[in-house]
Amino acid sequence: MATCWQGLWAYRSYLLVFFLPIFLLPLPILLPRREAYCAYSIILMALFWCTEALPLAVTALLPIVLYPMMGIMDASEIIQRPFLLGSESPGDQPVFVGMSVTVACKARGMGDTPSCLSAVLACQVCIEYLKDSNILFVGGLLVAIAVEHWNLHKRIALRVLLIIGVRPALLLLGFMLVTAFLSMWISNTATTAMMVPIAHAVLDQLHRTPTGKDVEEGSENPTFELQEPSPQKEVTKFDNGQVHPVPAVSLEPTAAQRQEQFRFSQGMSLCVCYSASIGGIATLTGTTPNLVLQGQVNALFPQNGNVVNFASWFVFAFPTMAILLLLSWLWLQSLFLGFNFRKNFGIGGQAQERARAAFRVIQTEHKLLGPMTFAEKAVSVLFVTLVVLWFTREPGFFVGWGNLAFPDKDGNSMASDGTVAIFIGIILFLVPSKIPGLTPDPENPGRLKAPPALLNWKTVNEKMPWNIVLLLGGGFALAKGSEKSGLSEWLGDKLTPLENVPPPAIAFIICLLIATFTECTSNVATTTLFLPILASMAQAIRLHPLYVMLPCTLASSLAFMLPVATPPNAIVFSFGGLKVSDMARTGFLLNIIGVLVITLAINSWGYPIFNLHTFPSWAHTNNTANNLATTPSP
Repeated sequence: MATCWQGLWAYRSYLLVFFLPIFLLPLPILLPRREAYCAYSIILMALFWCTEALPLAVTALLPIVLYPMMGIMDASEIIQRPFLLGSESPGDQPVFVGMSVTVACKARGMGDTPSCLSAVLACQVCIEYLKDSNILFVGGLLVAIAVEHWNLHKRIALRVLLIIGVRPALLLLGFMLVTAFLSMWISNTATTAMMVPIAHAVLDQLHRTPTGKDVEEGSENPTFELQEPSPQKEVTKFDNGQVHPVPAVSLEPTAAQRQEQFRFSQGMSLCVCYSASIGGIATLTGTTPNLVLQGQVNALFPQNGNVVNFASWFVFAFPTMAILLLLSWLWLQSLFLGFNFRKNFGIGGQAQERARAAFRVIQTEHKLLGPMTFAEKAVSVLFVTLVVLWFTREPGFFVGWGNLAFPDKDGNSMASDGTVAIFIGIILFLVPSKIPGLTPDPENPGRLKAPPALLNWKTVNEKMPWNIVLLLGGGFALAKGSEKSGLSEWLGDKLTPLENVPPPAIAFIICLLIATFTECTSNVATTTLFLPILASMAQAIRLHPLYVMLPCTLASSLAFMLPVATPPNAIVFSFGGLKVSDMARTGFLLNIIGVLVITLAINSWGYPIFNLHTFPSWAHTNNTANNLATTPSP
């Protein structure tokens, strides 16, 4: 029997992939409607995402297969993007979109044949996999890869730590600030993978017992203590500040001191992974769920007027991130350092000496990087240029350069955030990594060699998470299928009783639900599944869609309790020193704090930024004919 269960467990992925579609078949068979077909596809994808029976990106490709086969996309829809219908041969008259599928098929002499409709339905689904949000993701990562490739992120991290200091509480704060800032621009995983070794290297030096040579020379003892010095150590120091040689046995930390050092190491590890998740919410490109929101809003509400862009998101999310980061620091400090803030901030003679010893450790690491190279300076300039162009493209509160230089017929910017990101990304392939000059080629004497560019395709191909591009596209295809099949409208109608629930309570419940769900599944999959449903609910109860979609997106980053919840947690857990219970106990209250902060944000400064007090005209559908406003009370 044991062998049988072991065999089932070993082949669980194959069994799930084979049996789950069969178990769900009664739904489309008993309800042969497009809504049921779409629900079948979504439930199947949700189960595959939760169980990871298939890789997440492979599951995201299922709409390309299921939607055309089930006829979920309406064949009489007007296709939104230009493409040639079918394969063209010499002499054929190209047929472009802008006409209905039926008309396009008849123009080719194909009539209403299933092959024609199937081909167009597949094209309708496929175009969802390369929307502007995907392009923004790729462009932003090109810059992030360049920053990481030239080690600029490590220089920034060490420099900030030198500025902030290395006293216990400040060291914790310093690592959190650096990690959060880097996570705003490069991936949470890459940030954590870089910061955790630095943190452990600093801690190893802080906790190292000095050798006999150190004592004889009178050097400072870098052993880190949170408790007051013992009387035995106090009498070994003269009034003039010189250290008296002491027996080697007295230098060994006691059991209580070792326990406190271990607790501080745990807190340092957790502060890195938590701040990586928190920092990602501050910018539109900081973490993938933010781009999922932008793509879903643009797909579900095409007339929204680019309400979610880099500038508007930053103005809303950055204060949320800052408050959550500050409260997280206070919680981690009280949990792992205790409530004696005098000790935590290193006030005292010996504490200051140890702080100086730790400072030298980071200073040495910083000096090893050497002076700033031309490549680092060039990447820094391009990075700052990218951020400035993002902020000033179409900020909303003043006329941006996109409105002035590239306006459409309505005066809106034709250049998107993705346009800017790709533009800077292309420049990275053009700018040399060294000052151009007549450099001889060491491999071919007598010939000159040009310096390599700041970025090359080999590096990009190795570090670009292409699976996330497919995962984003799968989410957009899922949302479009829900809309076209009528499933979103059906779900919205079923959720109309929520109209009697106060909007702040709805936002709070959504945050709790998403924060719980994202602990056991991907944050991208979570937002992909829930955002279309919440958008339909908001339309049904005449609530601003962003009032429920923004909390959902932010709460998906509150994955603090389990090592498997997010890659930063897994990286920190793999370094050892942590148990699941340690992470769960610390992350539980942090989740509650995050839910409260997000609820505060959406009910305070979120109102004027996104005009949440009215039901927007761009959210109207057939079942929201009038323009009466539902005003959520803060």
